[in-house]
Amino acid sequence: MRVLGIESSCDETGAAVVDDAGRVLSDVVQSQISLHAPYGGVIPELASRDHLRNAGPVVREALSAAGVGWDAIDGIAVTNRPGLVGALLVGVQLAKGLAWARGLPLVGVDHLVGHLLAVFLRRAPKEGATVAVAAEPPPEFPFVALLASGGHTAIYRVDGPSAEQVRELGATRDDAAGEAFDKVAKVLGLGYPGGPVIDRLAKNGDPKSVPFTLPMGHTKSFELSFSGIKTQVAARVREHGLPKTEAELAGTCASFQAAVTSVLAKKLVAAAVQEGVRTVVIGGGVAANRELRARVTELAKEHGIRAVLPELASCTDNAAMIAYAGLVRLRAGERDGYDLIATSATSLPRSTRKGRGAR
Repeated sequence: MRVLGIESSCDETGAAVVDDAGRVLSDVVQSQISLHAPYGGVIPELASRDHLRNAGPVVREALSAAGVGWDAIDGIAVTNRPGLVGALLVGVQLAKGLAWARGLPLVGVDHLVGHLLAVFLRRAPKEGATVAVAAEPPPEFPFVALLASGGHTAIYRVDGPSAEQVRELGATRDDAAGEAFDKVAKVLGLGYPGGPVIDRLAKNGDPKSVPFTLPMGHTKSFELSFSGIKTQVAARVREHGLPKTEAELAGTCASFQAAVTSVLAKKLVAAAVQEGVRTVVIGGGVAANRELRARVTELAKEHGIRAVLPELASCTDNAAMIAYAGLVRLRAGERDGYDLIATSATSLPRSTRKGRGAR
C-alpha cells in the first residue's frame, strides 16, 4: 500500500508518499519561514495564500520524487485538525478534489497523531540512495510520548496508533515549549524561528550562568508551564539589557534551554515509570533539539527505559507522518467522506486545564 499525504496545518506546505512499511518514498516541504520571519511569527492569512500557491506543485513533486504515478497510489491522507483553519482548508479541499478525481479513498488525520507516529517512519540515509530500514527498530505499544512543538506540548500514554488509544497524562497549562523558544529568541533579538538558533548558541554556553527557576520542575504531576521561564528572560533583559558579549548571549541561551529540556525529559521519564511502560518516544519540532534528545536518552537509560527518537526530518511538520497515520487508518478499513471538515480542535482527549490555580 502506498499513500499520498498532504500537510498544510500551519506554515509548511507538504506532500509525501509513504508505503505500509513506513518507508518514506518522497517527502516534499515548501517552507514559509522567510515569509513570516519579518513579523516574528506566523500570519494566518499569509500562510493560507502561500498554501494555495504551493499545494499543487508540491503534490506533483512528491509523486515525481517517489517515482510513481497515480495508478500506484492507494489512498490520500490529509491533515484536517488541529491547526489554522484557513490553512487546513487548502489541504483538505485539495485532498477531496484529488480523491474524487482519482477515485481514491480519503482519510483525515489529526496532526498530533501524525507527530506521535512519526517515529515509525523510515527514511533513506541520503538523497538518491535506496530506502533502507533503520537499524533502530520502531517502538512497540504501549509507550509514553512527549509531543513538544510550537503549538502543543503534552505527555501521552500511547496504547495503539488511533486517537482512541491515546491518553493525556499531562500538558502545558499555558504556552507550548516551542512557543517559549520563539518568544525568548524574539526578546533576545535572535529572529524567527527561535528553536534552532537558541540550540546552536546554547552549545557554546554555560547552562549555569543564569539562575533561571525551573518551570514546574517537580514531578508531582506531569503538567507543564512555560510562560514563567519566558517572563524570567524578559525580566532579565529589562533589568540588565541585552547580552553584551557572545559568551553572555550563549550562556543565557544555554541556561534557558537547560531549564526547559531538563523539565521535559524528567517528566517524560517519570510518567513512563509511573505507568509501568518501558519505552519513551518524543515528537514535534522541539524533538529536534540537540539537548532534549540527549537528556531523554540519558535519563531513560538510567531508569532502564528504551528511548526511541524520530529522525530529525520527521520532527518538524511534514506530510510523511500524515501519510503514515492515514495509512494506518486505511489499513484498518476506515474512510472519510467528502463532508470531512477542517477544525482547530484536536481529536485527542484533554485533561489539563489551562491557567493557574489548584487542581
